[in-house]
Amino acid sequence: MAEFHEISPNAPAAEKLLNWVDNRFPASKLFKEHMSEYYAPKNFNFWYIFGSLSLLVLVIQIVTGIFLTMHYKPDAALAFGSVEYIMRDVPWGWLIRYMHSTGSSAFFVVVYLHMFRGLMYGSYRKPRELVWLFGCGIFLALMAEAFMGYLLPWGQMSYWGAQVIVNLFAAIPFVGPDLALLIRGDFVVGDATLNRFFAFHVIAVPLVLLGLVVAHIIALHEVGSNNPDGIEIKASKDANGRPLDGIPFHPYYSVHDIFGVGVFLMVFSAIIFFAPEMGGYFLEYNNFIPADPLQTPLHIAPVWYFTPYYSMLRAVTDEMMYALMACVLVGAVLAVTKAKMPNLFKGAIVGGAVVLVAMMLAIDAKFWGVVAMGGGVIILFFLPWLDNSPVLSIRYRPDWHKYLYAIFVIDFLVLGYLGMLPFSDISNRISQVGTLFYFGFFLLMPWWSRMGTPKPVPDRVTFTAH
Repeated sequence: MAEFHEISPNAPAAEKLLNWVDNRFPASKLFKEHMSEYYAPKNFNFWYIFGSLSLLVLVIQIVTGIFLTMHYKPDAALAFGSVEYIMRDVPWGWLIRYMHSTGSSAFFVVVYLHMFRGLMYGSYRKPRELVWLFGCGIFLALMAEAFMGYLLPWGQMSYWGAQVIVNLFAAIPFVGPDLALLIRGDFVVGDATLNRFFAFHVIAVPLVLLGLVVAHIIALHEVGSNNPDGIEIKASKDANGRPLDGIPFHPYYSVHDIFGVGVFLMVFSAIIFFAPEMGGYFLEYNNFIPADPLQTPLHIAPVWYFTPYYSMLRAVTDEMMYALMACVLVGAVLAVTKAKMPNLFKGAIVGGAVVLVAMMLAIDAKFWGVVAMGGGVIILFFLPWLDNSPVLSIRYRPDWHKYLYAIFVIDFLVLGYLGMLPFSDISNRISQVGTLFYFGFFLLMPWWSRMGTPKPVPDRVTFTAH
């Protein structure tokens, strides 16, 4: 039986209440472990604000989503009208709806920036591989959540966007048609699809998302936070076992995060009140028209945060397949000739490359487009084992690495922009080059990350008081 801690009978009522709770639940212990006695590197910069902002937006989405479900009707005949009812007749309904729709885009903005910070400073490297894997799982769950929520307004773009994406699953050999039927719940996107997506969007995926967020934070606090220098602060401790280059997360970084939250909420509020559609990027104009299965919009494109991967999907054409086959063969030859490995592994690589090329020739390009779209996300999970640089942070890598990362960011933005445009030969050719660069950046990382001479890494973190 646990030992109860007694305090003075003359203690303030608040202290008595806290002591009563602590004797039954480790509230103070959890606060100390994860806030006041959790030592974070003292050289955090602007880039470390986006983790807490992601948590804030998640709370906004959950709270606004609860209020929206009170008035929303997941029925194909009533869904669009219920959204209009929320916007026009429910007190403050327009604000809740715009907070939710703007929040979905804000979520991806902060998550993309959060992931890019991890990419720059090597936050996915040992011992933080699990932190990164949980983070990628959050990203994947977030994409599923956004896609399913996108159908719920039952507007033209919601309907036809879902139609296009679900039909992509039909391109998977053997199981594709049955899988698409299972997702839709019917032979066409209709009432059954809407009900399934509503259930997943409101219950199933949020539960998975919350579980992954908790796992992400626990894993982070177990191994400690990375920093812009990529130096382990646990390596240098004082006589009390506290990191010399660490400071308690509370109050130092909690105040830091509160300031960041204030700036974010000002921008967030300005968008909600003055530009909630953001020129058609956050809320497409076609989505203010009720879904009509008999009238296809002139141009169907997903929301902006999916468009880089949509560009990869469209980039894979029959002629692109020959370029991909050449890349597979060249990659296999380089792996066999340059890497030191047993002959058995070399034989497996060559055999695998031959089988893959044969599959590319036998299976339609549409399927490989779906593979490219999914692979663009899945490849992020392997990042901890693709990067072989002797240093973690981009600060101490060769200067040309910084230019390569900059080109990668530009490439991702260009792919996103092209994914919003109607298909054309010129834009598709650029998308093909961008797709090859995107995958080349990661698949060739084991080689190029080792190239060049890194700068000397200091023993302690570099920090300037401000």
